[in-house]
Amino acid sequence: MNHPRPRWAPDFVDIERPSAARMYDYYLGGSHHFTADRRLAEEYMRVVPDMPVIARAQRGVLNRAVRFMVDEGIDQFLDLGSGMPTTGNVHEIAQALNPAVRTVYVDVDPVAVAHGRALLRDEAGNTGVVHADLRDPDYVLAQPEVGELLDLSRPVGVLMIAVLHFVGDADQPKGVVGAYRDVVAPGSFLAITHATSDYRPAMAKDAEEVYLRASHQIHYRSRREIAELLDGYELVQPGVVDMIHWRPDPDADPDPLDGDVRRYSGYAAVGRIR
Repeated sequence: MNHPRPRWAPDFVDIERPSAARMYDYYLGGSHHFTADRRLAEEYMRVVPDMPVIARAQRGVLNRAVRFMVDEGIDQFLDLGSGMPTTGNVHEIAQALNPAVRTVYVDVDPVAVAHGRALLRDEAGNTGVVHADLRDPDYVLAQPEVGELLDLSRPVGVLMIAVLHFVGDADQPKGVVGAYRDVVAPGSFLAITHATSDYRPAMAKDAEEVYLRASHQIHYRSRREIAELLDGYELVQPGVVDMIHWRPDPDADPDPLDGDVRRYSGYAAVGRIR
């Protein structure tokens, strides 16, 4: 069934194929998604009813990790799989602490890229948006925005928040992470969050089946498998932990899931290159 095309949707975008980026925007309460995105997102939430809370928790890790990195002296960020612009974007978090911070956003979804560029039009000089697939590091790193805004001879904060579980084993996620690790300077950081099958394997299997109809499939992994993606990094304390336990904000609102890590089913970690 064909659905009406919103005026803001680029003509070349297939609005009938659910996009993982736009589904995530739906979980976060955004407005840039199509009927197909919403329908598959709602089907996923019948399997994972807590997904809106989980998505906000992932954004919370992003916020805390960026602030941590800025406090450690990082003044440039590469946000891979950045998704749809939303409240608390990387450049906003970082520039609140250091106005000189430079940020490059990378996403494969054309709607996310178009809206990112529109949002950041007034931020020219300190931010850029690249339309690329993070699974192709050579292409990402060759883009003009990366070379103009980031100095890879100096430490950089690389962010892979809620994206590595969309990189299947056939695409060698460890090799993808390693390719970015190998081109940044000592002192650089990597922050990740990743869905896990450790707590509810049956749910994870059902969730993976829903995403077979999305632009990118989801792959729940074990803590051991996730930790292996960070080979070559020195883990920042507290290591690979349930994402709500990665340096939680003591002033945060009460946890809507009462701290039940089974319901979050996701890990977070930050690593540093020495």
